[in-house]
Amino acid sequence: MKADVQRYVAAVSGERRTLFRRLETIILGLYPRAEIGLAYGVPTYGTKPGRVGLGYWKDGVSFYPYSGSALDEFRAKYPAFKTTKGSINFRVTDKIPVAALKKLIRHAMSRR
Repeated sequence: MKADVQRYVAAVSGERRTLFRRLETIILGLYPRAEIGLAYGVPTYGTKPGRVGLGYWKDGVSFYPYSGSALDEFRAKYPAFKTTKGSINFRVTDKIPVAALKKLIRHAMSRR
C-alpha cells in the first residue's frame, strides 16, 4: 500500500479505523488486485473500468461508489443510512448490509 494511503488510514484510531478496515476488507475480498491510491483526498480502490473510495467522517466512514443508479437503489432499500448524492456515511454503530454493499461495489467497479 502506498505511503500516502497508509498515512490517511493511520490518522484516525479506534472504532473508525476498525470500520474502515472492515469496509476495505470487503472491497479487497472482491477485488484483491485493485489499484489503491488517493483520489479526491481519500483512499480509492480501482479496476480498469471503475473505482470506489473510503473516507473518514466524524461518526464513521464514508463509502464512495462514484455511481448514481446503484447508489439510488441502495438508498431506496436502506433509507436509515445517511447518504449524499455520491456517498453512504456508515456510523461505527451501524450494522453493514454486506450483500447489498458487495452488489454496489461490483456495480461501481464494472462501470465507467
